[in-house]
Amino acid sequence: MGNHNTHEKSGTEGGGSGTSTPRGSTRGTRSGSSGELQGQQEKTESQTTSLVPVEKLGKLLAHRSQKEDGINGVTEKSFTKYLFPKYPDLARQFYNYIHGSGKCKNKHVPLSTFRQQCEKILAMLDDSVIIETYVRMFSVDADEGTVTPDDLRSLLYISYKLSMDHYPEGPQTCFMVNKTLTAVLRGCFNNKDSHSVGFVVRWLEEHCHRLIFPVHRYCVHVLATRHRDVETLAARADGGALELGTPVLERSAWGSPALPVSAAWLLAATAPPLYSRPLRAPPPPAGSAAAWLARLVCALPSHWAPLYASREHGLGANRFLHHTLAYRGPTLVVLEGGSGPDALTLVVCAAQEWRDTHQYWGTPDCALVQLYPTYALVEQAPKMLYLNSCIRGYPKGLRAGSDPRKPLLVVNEGFDSFTFKGVPYSLAAIEVWGCGEQSLRDAQIEVKKWQVREAERQRQVKISAADWIEHPDRYLLELAGRPQYNNSSS
Repeated sequence: MGNHNTHEKSGTEGGGSGTSTPRGSTRGTRSGSSGELQGQQEKTESQTTSLVPVEKLGKLLAHRSQKEDGINGVTEKSFTKYLFPKYPDLARQFYNYIHGSGKCKNKHVPLSTFRQQCEKILAMLDDSVIIETYVRMFSVDADEGTVTPDDLRSLLYISYKLSMDHYPEGPQTCFMVNKTLTAVLRGCFNNKDSHSVGFVVRWLEEHCHRLIFPVHRYCVHVLATRHRDVETLAARADGGALELGTPVLERSAWGSPALPVSAAWLLAATAPPLYSRPLRAPPPPAGSAAAWLARLVCALPSHWAPLYASREHGLGANRFLHHTLAYRGPTLVVLEGGSGPDALTLVVCAAQEWRDTHQYWGTPDCALVQLYPTYALVEQAPKMLYLNSCIRGYPKGLRAGSDPRKPLLVVNEGFDSFTFKGVPYSLAAIEVWGCGEQSLRDAQIEVKKWQVREAERQRQVKISAADWIEHPDRYLLELAGRPQYNNSSS
């Protein structure tokens, strides 16, 4: 134990130049074993190698700052121009953060400080630390530790913009983004002018803990890879094939007024990963020449397929059951209630196939989310879903809530109204989205086709003359004034 500590101390003292050796020591005698010395040397080399991208990036930015601005260091102009040309707000906040954290005395950031602060960003692994870092980065008064609604809106908009610019199907826009961001701010601040950084971090962790991760992933991606193309970045647009895991909404002819793209981006950050988990790419054929590339193929983004829309298929319990049952995967049920500015939008997250039963069911990944006008994760718990349409003696309709005696959401039997936390609303529209693989949707379509064929077969069953004499339809025809139901004799 003593030899080990002595070796570490000597290695530290002799590590200034990288070539000196402690006085009086011989090769492999102070460490106790050559294997331990070799292991520590490999560890040191791996740590040094991991800092190469940041070191190269810092030198290139310092060279550009010296050439373009005449300053020995990293300036905000070169930082924005070569790292975040498409996102100047992110560049400004990021630069001010490392400038303040490094306690720089001048307007520029020294090269050593730039490398030290960027290494801290790359080394962050804890989710709470990541969220707190970027909340402080976008707060106007980081020293006081206060966050305003405008600060949080700027951070959320950067996350939304990054997710939409790197959408799997190309850059997207959403006209409902202001409504979506306002709902999040209402849920966090509740008409308050400001909150502490700790309060905002705890609220984000509780209601939408993955909402800030796209910003961190993009910053890490830029810091780790931008040194390759700093020389040519100014002459072209900022690209980069960065997958941020935003679900793809499969649009049909009727569209989706209840679930815009910005709402899907928000739900993907709140609902458990089961609903937005990337899909595995189909494996190559056995023995094919491309089989060795299977490990290099990126996972496909999750697709949310529309199963039911009341605006297209009609509003009713039978319509909901017909289009939702037999889908053996996770689903999102979007309910719109009321009208005007106080219109309420709820999302029921079902982690498994819907069941028509008199018992509560569901895995721990089931959840109830309030989307508009105030965003919040209402509850996430097992056995919180209920759907009964035919069993007598038990409440009928759809319910959500872990307390059967007082459920949070109650949709009546006719699917024309519901109550949320005891407040009644008229049910304006329902949408159901399937969040599983395409094979689950194909299997559901095959089940529906079989049901149609079976119903058609039942309609074409021939009845014998003896059975027709006692058949109730014959009696109804006679009451209608048509006793001669068979006109073949005439």
